[in-house]
Amino acid sequence: MAASARPPIVAVMGHIDHGKSSLLDYIRKANVTAGEAGGITQHVSAYEAEHEHEGTLRRITFLDTPGHEAFRALRSRGAQAADVAILVVAADEGVKPQTLEALAAIQEAKIPFVVAFTKIDKNGADPERAKTSLLENGVYLEGLGGDIPFAPVSSKTGDGVPELLDLVLLTADLAELSADPSLPASGFVLESTQDPKRGLLATLIVKNGTLSTGSFVVTGSAYAPIRFIENFAGKRVEEAGPSSPARVSGFTELPAAGQPFIAVKTRKEAEALVAEAAKGAANGVSFDAAEDGITVLPLVVKADVTGSIEAIKHELAKIEHENAAIRIVSTGVGAVGETDVKTAQAVGGIVIAFTVGTDSAARDLADRSSVAIESFSIIYDLKQRVADLLSARAPKVAKEEVLGEAKVLKVFSATSTKKVLGARHVSGTLSVGDQVRITPREGEGEGRGKIVNLQQARVDVDAIKVEGEFGMQIETKFEMGGGDTVVAFRMSAAE
Repeated sequence: MAASARPPIVAVMGHIDHGKSSLLDYIRKANVTAGEAGGITQHVSAYEAEHEHEGTLRRITFLDTPGHEAFRALRSRGAQAADVAILVVAADEGVKPQTLEALAAIQEAKIPFVVAFTKIDKNGADPERAKTSLLENGVYLEGLGGDIPFAPVSSKTGDGVPELLDLVLLTADLAELSADPSLPASGFVLESTQDPKRGLLATLIVKNGTLSTGSFVVTGSAYAPIRFIENFAGKRVEEAGPSSPARVSGFTELPAAGQPFIAVKTRKEAEALVAEAAKGAANGVSFDAAEDGITVLPLVVKADVTGSIEAIKHELAKIEHENAAIRIVSTGVGAVGETDVKTAQAVGGIVIAFTVGTDSAARDLADRSSVAIESFSIIYDLKQRVADLLSARAPKVAKEEVLGEAKVLKVFSATSTKKVLGARHVSGTLSVGDQVRITPREGEGEGRGKIVNLQQARVDVDAIKVEGEFGMQIETKFEMGGGDTVVAFRMSAAE
């Protein structure tokens, strides 16, 4: 069966109490908030919903990701498993600290997103102010200088929810999501737990293929026979297709959340893959996708002789990266086979073939399951390619580049969102449109804003580059005063 369109997997993210669970509650017509401790979502859960879009009933899978600071790591994993994100921003409060953390997780996962302005029917709601708070933090909405779609919504009445779901599906369509239901299932472990009656359980998100009863799930060094599958509503089903959440029990050990999984037909295949994982663990190999902020590139290495394998290990050990690391999960002599491809798929890795071929069955499986097989005959070419792959997989770290600095002499006028100041140039260049960081004279706290106007000798100018006094208008909610420092900056990605 050829690949076909896959329903989008959507992460709903944002600050605590901004209405994520209430929004999902309306969408799926079921109350989940009451069952959560203190009204805070404390785990990642998945739900399915249907929405009619352009005359066709479409399915969407939602990940309800935690907004509380204590569950930051879980939220990051939720974003990585998703295709599209909804960034929830309350219309009465605007951007809050965990809004920015959610935004960082979305950007790190490199997935498109739409903004939902919630609580529009609440007293004190000010959607325009909420939009401004996003602009001040570099989120440029449609119609306001950018291309990020947004919708104001009410989780009480449902106003705006259909329009929000339309935007989600349009965003997903642009991403051209696809899957092949005829393949064995592969995807991510969303969460795992231990049940006193049913043992070790995991919630899986199928990204490709179909998960069926009678097969086996392998994830890292754990596997489980699939005796039954529960869907998001707790009902038993025979199979789970692309983008579906599925609960499976009976794992040999508790799977790590965020880890890739694959399905195989027999226990023998499952045990063989687990044995490879155990061998890797004995050699100090980590199968986690990320550990302490370090992204892992798992490799399955096949070569002509054992001496070549040792030489490859020696050369790869020289490759270093601040935000990523290589893990050799399996090695072997001879041509690349199906087991090698399945091992790489189970850990989200790549097969490295050094002066050996790939048998036709393995090549076919690799093509269908999107596992890369890299072939080499020169060890230095192999080393350079792996270094490039490691850099490509490493998360890009946002780096702040300082453009210019000024000292505030006096505040001439101030509103809730704009401040008119007299200032003195200290260094660099400050330009209209620059984002700024504001450090108060007392040195406590920090504000953010944007330069919207500059004047020198009472004449509007685009930039201040030379020493002297000048006028400045900053768009910010931060309370400013004489003696404050204003630093213009821009964010750039760095390895």
